Parts: sequence; structure tokens; C-alpha cells
Amino acid sequence: METTEPEEQKDPLKAGIVQYFIKITRTMFLGFFWMLINVFLGLFLGFAVPDESTPGRMIFFYTWAVLTLAAYVYVVWRWWRKKIDV
Repeated sequence: METTEPEEQKDPLKAGIVQYFIKITRTMFLGFFWMLINVFLGLFLGFAVPDESTPGRMIFFYTWAVLTLAAYVYVVWRWWRKKIDV
């Protein structure tokens, strides 16, 4: 009789590395997406440029930037706080 070994055992180290890589990728993607939106609003539409904008638009833009940065940091903190399940 032949002894059959398990088809393919999952290596917990590899699974942990993949999940860690996924966390890094999500963090970078969300950060770049946040920056893309703010660069578009601030520079392309001119909300952050004093010569092209009114004080009200600048207050709106910088308030938006600070609030969304706080939300981004909170979301990333929540993602990285969770332990990796292996």
C-alpha cells in the first residue's frame, strides 16, 4: 500500500506574507487615491491656489483635505490594528 501525503498543505508563513502584502497594497492604493482627488480639486480646479481662488473656496478645500486625511488615517489605523489570521 502506498501512503499518500496531503495534496498540498498551506504554509502559514506564506499566507501571512500574502495578507501583509494585501494590507500594504490597500494602504498605498487608498493613499494615492486620496492624493489624486485632492490634487485634482486643489491644483487642477484651482481650489488651493490663492491667485485663482476665493477665500471661501480655499476654506472649503483645506477643510475637506484635513477631514478626509483624518478619515484616511482612521481607516488605515483600523486595517493595521487587526491581527493577521493564519
